[in-house]
Amino acid sequence: MQEYDIIVVGAGPAGLTAAIYGARSKRKTLIIEKLAAGGQAATTEEIENYPGFPKGITGPELAAMMAEQAKHFGAELLAAKVQGLVIDGARRIVKTNKGDFRAPVVIIASGAAPKLLGCPGELKFRSRGVSYCATCDAAFYEEAQVMVVGGGDAAVEEALYLTKFADKVTLVHRRDSLRAAKIAQERAKDNPKLEIVWNTVVEEIEGGDMVEKVVLKDVVSGGKRTVPIDGVFIYVGTEPNTDWLGGFVETDGQGYILTDENMRTNLPGVYAVGDIRKKPLRQVITAAADGAVAAVHAEKYLEDQLHSV
Repeated sequence: MQEYDIIVVGAGPAGLTAAIYGARSKRKTLIIEKLAAGGQAATTEEIENYPGFPKGITGPELAAMMAEQAKHFGAELLAAKVQGLVIDGARRIVKTNKGDFRAPVVIIASGAAPKLLGCPGELKFRSRGVSYCATCDAAFYEEAQVMVVGGGDAAVEEALYLTKFADKVTLVHRRDSLRAAKIAQERAKDNPKLEIVWNTVVEEIEGGDMVEKVVLKDVVSGGKRTVPIDGVFIYVGTEPNTDWLGGFVETDGQGYILTDENMRTNLPGVYAVGDIRKKPLRQVITAAADGAVAAVHAEKYLEDQLHSV
C-alpha cells in the first residue's frame, strides 16, 4: 500500500489549491480524481470574478493552470474512482478502483454533482438533447432553439453563453424572480435572444431519437403547453458527492460535510473543502480559499503528530 503525507480526493479548485499548498510544504501529496482536473470550474466557459484576470479566463484554462502548478511543486495526480474511506489508527486509507492509498491526512474535495429534474424523459434523452453543461455542448446547437431550466447564477450565465450559438434561448424558472446575481439578470433581460418564462416547470421531455419538445406547466394556473425545442440544459442545483464516505464523516440534512473554520471534519486528520462542505457561497475563489486553509492546518496537524510520537 502506497504511503503519502496528504491525500486529496478531487481535483477541482479546492483540491488543487490544497495540493499546491501541501506539495509546496514538501509534503508527499497525492490527488485522486476520476475525471479531468478542474471540477465544475472546468465546465464553465467564462470566469470573470476570479482575481488576477481583469478580462476573465475560461474555466478549462484556469483548471489546467492550477493542475500544472500543483504538479510543478511535486503533487502526483492519479486518475481513479474513490470507493471508500477507512480509519486505521493514525492513518486514513482511501480505497479506489486502482488500489488503496494511506496517509495521516485526507482532504475531501470531491465536490457536488448536478441535481436532476426528475421528470419523464430526462434520463432517456441524457446526451441526446438533455445536458447539464452548456460549455461542453453549446456548439452542437448552432442556430437551434434551446431551453435552460433554473434561476440561479449557473442557469442565467449558461443561458447567456448559449445565446452565442442558438437562435433562441428560453429560460424557464419556477418562481417569479431570479436568484442570480443582479448583473447577470440585467444581461439576461437585455439579451434579445433570451426569453424568460416565469412560474413554470418542465413536466416532461419528449422526442424520438433526440429531444424534440417539452411539456411545460404553469404553477399558478396549472395550465400545460407543449413547446418544440432542440435541447434542454438543466441547472437546478447540485448534490454533494459524499456517498463513498460511508457515513464516517458528519454531514447536514442535505449531505454536505460539516466543518469548522479550519476545514476540519469530526474525524481528526480529515478535512473537507469546496462545494462538498456546508457553506454560504460556492465559487471558485471560496473553493481555493478552503483548500489553502485546509492544507495549512493539515501541515500543523502533521507536525503535531510527528512530535507526539
